[in-house]
Amino acid sequence: MTERGFDLADRVAARQDSTLYRDIAPVDRIAERSYFAPDPGRDLPVLDGEEHLVFAANNYLGLTQDDRVQDAAAQAAEVVGTGAGASRLVTGDTLVHRDLERRLAEVKGTERALAFSSGYAANVGTIAALSPDVVFSDEFNHASIVDGCRLSGAEIVVYEHRDAADLERRMAERADAAPEAAADESWLVLTDSVFSMDGTVAPLEAICDAADAFGAWLMVDEAHATGLHVDGGGIVQREGLEDRVHVQMGTLSKALASQGGYVAGSDTLIQHLVNEARSFVFSTGLAPPAAAAASEALHLARHGECRDRLWSNVGQLRNGLESVGYEVRGDTQILPVVVGDREDALALERAVRKRGVVAPAIRPPTVPAGTSRIRVAPMAAHSRSDVEHCIEAFRAAGEEVGLL
Repeated sequence: MTERGFDLADRVAARQDSTLYRDIAPVDRIAERSYFAPDPGRDLPVLDGEEHLVFAANNYLGLTQDDRVQDAAAQAAEVVGTGAGASRLVTGDTLVHRDLERRLAEVKGTERALAFSSGYAANVGTIAALSPDVVFSDEFNHASIVDGCRLSGAEIVVYEHRDAADLERRMAERADAAPEAAADESWLVLTDSVFSMDGTVAPLEAICDAADAFGAWLMVDEAHATGLHVDGGGIVQREGLEDRVHVQMGTLSKALASQGGYVAGSDTLIQHLVNEARSFVFSTGLAPPAAAAASEALHLARHGECRDRLWSNVGQLRNGLESVGYEVRGDTQILPVVVGDREDALALERAVRKRGVVAPAIRPPTVPAGTSRIRVAPMAAHSRSDVEHCIEAFRAAGEEVGLL
């Protein structure tokens, strides 16, 4: 009989041979310091005896272990239930979801917001539901944006990374090539606000200008910015662009210490997504404890001191890493320590980990060739001595592997 299956063993072996194979490593808790276990496969994990400082997570405000966030989740589980039990269009729409969405809309300066079961689902479902004729997408946009563009069936135009002038040129070329046809098309511009591997920020005001010049809609992914800026908002709020961005998207699973995603915009946009976004319609609603945890975390991001602590740690860590001789890129809480060579990045990751600090090596194809780096991300929960330990670990590790 002809074999028409899949030789997965060869695919896995190819990844291992190219140093692109990835394990998943269990931890005892999600916090600024954790015990890790090697990937046990199907067996139960056995934790290492040494606790490590975690400078690798997106738990930027360190709220996963906050008593108030945990209490909100526990209370929702007790009162509402541990799971939504159905699509929100059936019986899975609760008061906890509505409270979260009210707070999100308030922070994002929009009429309404809608919570999805994941950030990926929010991006894919929203882009496909808008069904644009043409999308203009930054070349380094997140995979969920790329997949959403593909699923939408739109013609995809990729513009150069963080280059509003190139975006405007490509829009002008499209408009000039077939003026009558282009006049009837729906256009959607898509960009991350913070790019997660580089820690850089999109030039949102210039992108707004380009979109406005051609009557296009703009959708901004605030996954790595939500909760970190003015009043608990993102870059859109920092730049005062709420009235110029048609669709604001973000996650609940990073700074908001929970799980899920959201979209914020006009009342009409949310009504449309409730009816047309397949990843919303055909998914069980976000678990009530997750919604309650995110809502409380957003409240703390707005009114607590965690944002100030985060940015203090970011400044201390950046200055320290640069002072010992590293090139540190980025303009945000994400601090890429640029190494260049893939093998050097992996060696530095291992040497830093040996000194009790977990920070991942990022290498091609995730980043361009020759730009391998260690992605360092402090949390608000780190103490000043934690940050000093991280700096010293990088100094000693860099000397050990010959990078300093």
